[in-house]
Amino acid sequence: MSAALHDGIRGFASDPPRTGGQTLVLGTTFVVCGPDGDIDAERESECAGAQGLFVRDARVLSRWRLRIDGHPLQPLGGFTTEPSTGVFVARAQVRDGRFEPTLLVERRRRVGAGMVEEVVLRNYGPEPAGVSIAIDLGADFADLLSVKLGRPRSPHTVEVHAEHESWSARVRAGAVEREVSVCAPGAVTAADAIAFRVVVPSAGTWRTTLVVSDGGVRANRLHQGHRSSRNGSAPAAGSALTSGARRTSFRSDSPALTATLLRSQQDLAALTLFDPEDDRDAVVAAGAPWFLALFGRDALITTSMTMALRPDLAVGTLRALARHQGRRTDLLSEEEPGRILHELRSGFDTSSAPGGVDRYYGSIDATPLFVMVVAQLARYGASPEVVDELLPAVDMALGWVDAHGDRDGDGFVEYRRTTDRGLRNQGWKDSGDGVSFADGSLAEPPIALVEVQGYVYGAFAARSELARARGDSECARYWSARAETLKRRINEAFWLPDKGYYAIALDGEKRPVDALASNMGHLLWSGAADDDKAAVVAERLLSPEMFSGYGIRTLATTMGAFNPASYHNGSVWAHDTAISVAGLARYGFVRHAQRVAVGLVEAASYFSGRLPELFCGFDKTALPAPVPYPASCAPQAWASAAPVSLVVSLLRLDPDLPRKTLQLAPGLPPEWGAVQLTMTLGAVDFAVQVRADGRCSVTGADGLRVVGGAVVSRV
Repeated sequence: MSAALHDGIRGFASDPPRTGGQTLVLGTTFVVCGPDGDIDAERESECAGAQGLFVRDARVLSRWRLRIDGHPLQPLGGFTTEPSTGVFVARAQVRDGRFEPTLLVERRRRVGAGMVEEVVLRNYGPEPAGVSIAIDLGADFADLLSVKLGRPRSPHTVEVHAEHESWSARVRAGAVEREVSVCAPGAVTAADAIAFRVVVPSAGTWRTTLVVSDGGVRANRLHQGHRSSRNGSAPAAGSALTSGARRTSFRSDSPALTATLLRSQQDLAALTLFDPEDDRDAVVAAGAPWFLALFGRDALITTSMTMALRPDLAVGTLRALARHQGRRTDLLSEEEPGRILHELRSGFDTSSAPGGVDRYYGSIDATPLFVMVVAQLARYGASPEVVDELLPAVDMALGWVDAHGDRDGDGFVEYRRTTDRGLRNQGWKDSGDGVSFADGSLAEPPIALVEVQGYVYGAFAARSELARARGDSECARYWSARAETLKRRINEAFWLPDKGYYAIALDGEKRPVDALASNMGHLLWSGAADDDKAAVVAERLLSPEMFSGYGIRTLATTMGAFNPASYHNGSVWAHDTAISVAGLARYGFVRHAQRVAVGLVEAASYFSGRLPELFCGFDKTALPAPVPYPASCAPQAWASAAPVSLVVSLLRLDPDLPRKTLQLAPGLPPEWGAVQLTMTLGAVDFAVQVRADGRCSVTGADGLRVVGGAVVSRV
């Protein structure tokens, strides 16, 4: 590679070049393209039908294809450093009289509320090159979910306008309108292309910048609000993980852990959205490319895991979900009073979405998780005003648990979809075959998931905690008693003494669904497992049937439905594994937690530091690296949150600012070496230093009582 070309792409090559498809993402905008940077939804190749520039759940560009002298380019590689930026390097066809190509092309791309692309031609030939450059254009405005399902539908006729140096396409559906425009200085435009005729000097360059703007939609729900850095440079190792005035920084002797945490920071920032109803409120999209929208369960688990890093996400997520909390009963959307929504879509056509509606509530776990996260936010130092603002939504959510969640009055929360348009399974394993018996047969609804009962226990305990902080001892006693009663009933109804683990669920006939699955790790996370049973669960989670060496499988290898390359029946999910790590640490099984955490961070190193949503559950000893799952989202919110959760869990960091205490009893893996964490909780700044030999000290934490074995140094 020449020095000039090397200089041109330097700064983009922190990830190795890729020859497959690429995804760039920022907020509600993402692009899926080929290895040459082209977008061509009609091209016959792997994943070509899913290509496009997508903004707020609609494909605003379905074709963006660069040609030189009428010919396609030969791709040399694509590079990314940040989730939203990339460069594609290619060369043109051999020119007359030459033996190999002398025109090289760089396409520098950044997505935001649209897309900006700089095209650079470099001429390495001995003569000036007369070049015709064309970019074929097309917009179908197909709904995101219909594209994902392979049945793209354009809502109405697309109107195209070509003027001097600009191109636009527009579609109307009733009172709603979408438009996309391209600004191309110096170009000649036509209905299906923009074109340039240029002369590139010998040893010289030609460049242009093309700006693709989304014209918006009146039905907009959430908008991307993050501003990516423009120089394409990644933060240096050990740099600050920031959010507004709050600042969390992390240093570790482990390059793999540090790189993974920094990648998590970048991806969480790229997935950040803002609610236009209140632009104070940052929320996190579930994942790219198909889930760049607010999902209740995903956002709540993500914000719980990243509370130490991004408390603003917790505040914004809780406020946004409270605004969209169910107020009425509707069978298609499965909305019920007090219920927290499952997903919020903003495209033209929502017929492919669950329920066929833009706002769908078919999640059994988001509602109790909402209550748990409010109490966690209070412990982390949220102002009393924020907690008071959310408390009515908390009580509405608990009202839903009693009035709608517990359908038959047996004390457990169950689900059954209300129409055939809804999700068959409404826990986090929401695929159609996600809940099965040990023999592989599927459970029939109404289904009471074991982890959901744990979340409800956690919600009852959280409401008691909130009441105690407000001085309402009677309310605190009431919810504490309900929590203890539910915990006893969970351990009676779901424990399988002959098998030594918890059933994944109770089916419609109240039979225990006896598969050995990762769901029981969530029961440790919520604290709903009895102490004597927790020890057995810890051994089960680390057994060869469950632990792949990189993470905890969703389903044991001995089960009838096991398939290491399935979505929920034997794969490894990063967030699911991190939740088990948190649960193991909570119950004191530190060595178990360390072993799993080290495996998950090692897995991340095979994916350039970015944990995917899931990967296949093959055993670590069988293959040289973890095997990707084909349809896995990356970046994905709770996978990005998982590394942060691992560190917090193994620091055994548990602040309670209303009680002015900081629980800290680090049990970090030796592989991570010395670790330093500085952070702000509420108005309290402190630093934690853990030496390689395990000794720990805390600096600062003024006004807090530090308990758990750390040495406190006041400065």
